[in-house]
Amino acid sequence: MIWFESLILQRTLIGSILAGLLMSIIGVFVVKMKISAIGYCMSHGAFAGAALGVALAINPLLTAFLFASFTAFLIGPFAEKAKLHIDIITGILFPLNMALAFIFIALSPEIGLKADVGSILWGSVLAMTNSDIVYLVSLCSVTIALIFLFWKELFAIMFNRKMAEADGINTKPLVYFIVFLTGVVITLSLKLVGGLLIFALLFNPASTALQFSYSIRKTMVLAPVIGIASCLSGLFFSLIFDLPIGSCIALVSTLVFAFSVIVSPKRRKGGREL
Repeated sequence: MIWFESLILQRTLIGSILAGLLMSIIGVFVVKMKISAIGYCMSHGAFAGAALGVALAINPLLTAFLFASFTAFLIGPFAEKAKLHIDIITGILFPLNMALAFIFIALSPEIGLKADVGSILWGSVLAMTNSDIVYLVSLCSVTIALIFLFWKELFAIMFNRKMAEADGINTKPLVYFIVFLTGVVITLSLKLVGGLLIFALLFNPASTALQFSYSIRKTMVLAPVIGIASCLSGLFFSLIFDLPIGSCIALVSTLVFAFSVIVSPKRRKGGREL
C-alpha cells in the first residue's frame, strides 16, 4: 500500500513538473502573440471533448484531442477562409464548448460523475497514469525541439507580427502551429489541472514572468520556472488540505501573479503596463 501511494505521488510530481513546464512555455507565446482569447477557447474545447469521452465511456484524452484540434481548425484556417475575425469565432466557440461540456457531464453515468468527471473539472492527484507521463515527456521533447528549430521566426512574430511579415516570414502557419500546439498541451495537462481552471496555468506564469523582464528570451526561461513552482506548490497544498489539485494550482499561480504586480521593477521604473 505504501509502495502504491509512493508510485502515485511520483507520477503526480513528474506530471506537475512537465505540465508546468509545457503550459508556461506555450503561455509565453499565447500572451506575447496576444491570442489569449484563443487559448481560453482551446482550453474549454479540450474540456468539452474530455467530458464527451466520459459520457461515451471511451478514452477522454482522445476525444479531448479531437475537440481541441477541431477548435484550432475553426479558429485558424476556417476563420481565415470565412473572413471572420478571430474574436467572433472565439466568442461563439467559448459558450458553445461550455454548453456541450455540461451537457456531456449531465449525460455521464453515475460512476463517471464520481471519478472521471471530477478529474476533468478540477484535476486530480490520482488521475495521472504512466501513459500520461510518457505522452507529456514526448510532447515536451517535441515542443522544445520545434521551438528551437523555428525560434527566429517565432521570436520575430512575438516581437511584431507585421514586421515579421514585412521581412518575408510566412506567419500564418506558425501561428496556426502555436494554436494547435496549445490545444495538444492543454489536452495532456487536463487531468492534472482540470478543464475549468487550466487557463490559469497557461496564462499566469507567463504574465508573472513578464512583470520582471522585457527580454523574450529571459521570459522563456523564467515562465517555466514559475509554472513548475506553481504546480508543485499547488500539489503540496492539495495534499496537505485535501483539496482539488487544479484549484490549488490556479490559486497559487494567481497569488504569485498578484504579488509580482506589486513588486514588479517595471512599475517602480514607470514601465509600460503589461
